[in-house]
Amino acid sequence: MILFPAIDLKDGQCVRLKLGDMGQATVYNDDPAAQARAFEALGFPWLHVVDLNGAFEGRSVNGSAVERILTAVDMKVQLGGGIRDMAGIAGWLERGIARVILGTVAVRDPALVREACRAFPGKIVVGIDARGGKVAVEGWAEASELDAVTLAKKFEDAGVAAIVYTDIDRDGVLKGINFDATLGLAQAVSIPVIASGGLAGMDDIERLAGPECRILEGAISGRAIYDGRLDPKLALARIAEAA
Repeated sequence: MILFPAIDLKDGQCVRLKLGDMGQATVYNDDPAAQARAFEALGFPWLHVVDLNGAFEGRSVNGSAVERILTAVDMKVQLGGGIRDMAGIAGWLERGIARVILGTVAVRDPALVREACRAFPGKIVVGIDARGGKVAVEGWAEASELDAVTLAKKFEDAGVAAIVYTDIDRDGVLKGINFDATLGLAQAVSIPVIASGGLAGMDDIERLAGPECRILEGAISGRAIYDGRLDPKLALARIAEAA
């Protein structure tokens, strides 16, 4: 079980959104690299980074902030947001990103995901963001009629390293992880699943440390850490204890 702290980048700053709304962004740190160093110092082995502007614009926008993060830390970094072609995927992997997350393009061009998995084994993650069970794309601005499980099953034999499943209705509002939907997805496919959206505190960590969640690769935490609702060292110790 991996606990991923999240850095969401908007206009070069470390922010958290509420329900995926760019108009409801809280700035937590104007120096993302310093935030990354703080997470590394706490003992996190991985970092989850999203270029929010990039997700909406369909291209990398906060690249300089991401590069500063990569220079600042030795922890593994997975990156999503606006990466839509092979050149973008290859470029970020060459610069030191450990895994690239493909979201919108997984819906629009699943063949690209398969090509990327062949070219970069173990380096490609699919991001599935769902609202009411239906997949959303373009930075969550557009809804589709595709459900999360159907989309995930398209990549069963593609070599995808993991799926980040985000419940948009819980993202940034501390309602708790949607365990029913997340575990349902994990049980429906053989690809490792990472829970995202809603992690509220130690109650969620306790459940993640339990036997039913051993099927998951991990979970992402954002606002709960930034707001002080989750003690990172306590959470990491509990997860390590359950390993």
